[in-house]
Amino acid sequence: MSISQELLEILACPKCKGEIHLNASASGLVCDACRLVYPIRDDIPVMLIDEATKLD
Repeated sequence: MSISQELLEILACPKCKGEIHLNASASGLVCDACRLVYPIRDDIPVMLIDEATKLD
């Protein structure tokens, strides 16, 4: 199961409040403005700034 489009429309980056989108492998949510990737674990997005990794 993946993240629904409805949920993606509601979620925002917790750091800048900007738009996010799924990465190519659908394993994380990307904020292009902050250059961060928020992980998705067990089909649940982890929207904690401390858990995010920098986008390569």
